[in-house]
Amino acid sequence: MTGSFSDQLQCGPAEAACRLVLLHGWGADADDLLNLGPLLVSPDVSVVALRAPEPHPYGTGRQWYGLQPIDWTQLPAARTALKERLEDLATTVPLASTVLLGFSQGGAMALDVGSSLPLAGIVACSGYPHEGWHPGAAVAPVLLSHGREDPVVPFAASKAAQERLIAAGNSAELLAFDGGHTIDAAVLPQIRAFVRQQLNTQP
Repeated sequence: MTGSFSDQLQCGPAEAACRLVLLHGWGADADDLLNLGPLLVSPDVSVVALRAPEPHPYGTGRQWYGLQPIDWTQLPAARTALKERLEDLATTVPLASTVLLGFSQGGAMALDVGSSLPLAGIVACSGYPHEGWHPGAAVAPVLLSHGREDPVVPFAASKAAQERLIAAGNSAELLAFDGGHTIDAAVLPQIRAFVRQQLNTQP
């Protein structure tokens, strides 16, 4: 494992043809999703977990922007900062060979910023559409997953994101599962197949 915890964590090869970028949820940190990487991609794929820029107000974790209550005024800066970080990563692995995966608030950021970049694919788990988010018609293929009994982010949030993407002419699949606010093991095989297909790696 390499990388600075103040910014990002990395596993897999330092030089690779493909990359999976992970965006954690509100109150978590860069290490939260890192172990998910090897479950989704082959060992020759680079996995990078980014750390949200803002300290969490109620604990030791991080946040992409204020969430309780939601502070939409922080979103433009958060959006710009994440886009710049992804474009910086693209100097070593092209965006066209990168899948962006986020959970919860990270899922919302993945949808928002990812829809404006030429990525290989986007995965948003238990995410939601940001206020005023209207995706264009050239978004990378999107996979959504959400628990029907999610008490934190309603299932309807991912349904709304899917509807907006499809209405704009994009590909968006929603994996529903019986459960709460999590990345359920039941949908991991489908997420893995999607990620590997978008990265053109072996199943």
